[in-house]
Amino acid sequence: MLLAACASSPPRAPEPATPPQAHAQSQEGAQSGAAPAEGAGTAAPATPAAPPPARAVADFSRAVSLMKSGNAVEAELEFEQIATSYPQLAAPNIDLGLLYRKSGDLDRSERALRQAVERDSGSAVAWCELGVTLRMRGKFHDAEDAYRRAIAADPGFAPAYRNLGVLLDLYLGDAPGALEALVHYQSLSGEKEPVRGWIAELRRRAGKSPSDHGAAGGGPGAAGAPATGAPATGGATTGTGGATGATGASGATSAPGPAHTAGAGPGTRKTGD
Repeated sequence: MLLAACASSPPRAPEPATPPQAHAQSQEGAQSGAAPAEGAGTAAPATPAAPPPARAVADFSRAVSLMKSGNAVEAELEFEQIATSYPQLAAPNIDLGLLYRKSGDLDRSERALRQAVERDSGSAVAWCELGVTLRMRGKFHDAEDAYRRAIAADPGFAPAYRNLGVLLDLYLGDAPGALEALVHYQSLSGEKEPVRGWIAELRRRAGKSPSDHGAAGGGPGAAGAPATGAPATGGATTGTGGATGATGASGATSAPGPAHTAGAGPGTRKTGD
């Protein structure tokens, strides 16, 4: 099964999220990478989530097959039923968010993805996909918050850095912040082009020399989640256009891939970005 991750590139057909059992097993690992909440102290580790019922796994597999075959209407009905029957699972809501977004219903996409992060606040994929939908709705500061929460949930989740970099440069006019995010993205993904050209342009605009790597640091948002926004959650992974493991709007898949707006580099606003 493919994972979904975020990135910024032309949208493609959504890929299904990871199976629900993978979701449940991944929550503990995803949360362990997040910075502790302010005042968290030395609380005992959370109890790992129980594996989902076999029926949920079977239903999810059927919905994924419908989604991959292009039967969006039936897939949507299946995911809605799974989301209702198994409120502990985030994956169905992530896939619903992708399906709604692909159909142009950004309001329902946002609602579904917010439900996903409420169910699993440690899911970098869910936060990243939410950021993509928020960006498409023109809610740029909310999108920034979502990307930073994705990074807080998993500081090694490369698509979130790429999406954040594109957002900061093209929509929020923060070239230094975009440079920091994209340098970190490149260090995690190993991607050379077109990211190298974007970084060179951002260094020029930020008044830095081409060899100055000073801003990489821990990456934007890596120190912890921002004070605002929905509670962090882990979760399913689906998407259309990704950087790691799945292909979602945020742009990740099981295997590293382009971010949601891949192809739209700094300073080059593209339709839909």
